[in-house]
Amino acid sequence: MAEAEGGPDMVSFRELARRLVAEGIVETISHQRLSKISRDDPDFPPVVKVGSSNAVDYRLAAPYFRTRIVRPGARTDLKPKAEE
Repeated sequence: MAEAEGGPDMVSFRELARRLVAEGIVETISHQRLSKISRDDPDFPPVVKVGSSNAVDYRLAAPYFRTRIVRPGARTDLKPKAEE
C-alpha cells in the first residue's frame, strides 16, 4: 500500500484487480470488468492513459471499491422459458 505522503500510486487495471482481490476488498474482479466500470460509472476515480494501458491512482480506487454498492443482475437461467 502507498505511503500517506507523496505522489499518487498509479496502477494498471490488471494490477488494480490483483490488489483489490489480494487485500480482500472484492472477492473477484477482472481488468475487463474494471474497464467497463470506469466507462459506466461517473464516480470512478480519474483514469490516465499510459501508452496503450489505462492507469488509476490506487489511493483513490481502494476507497471507491470499499464503498461501492454492487447490484448483481437477475439470473435468467433460473426463470422458466416463455411458451411461444
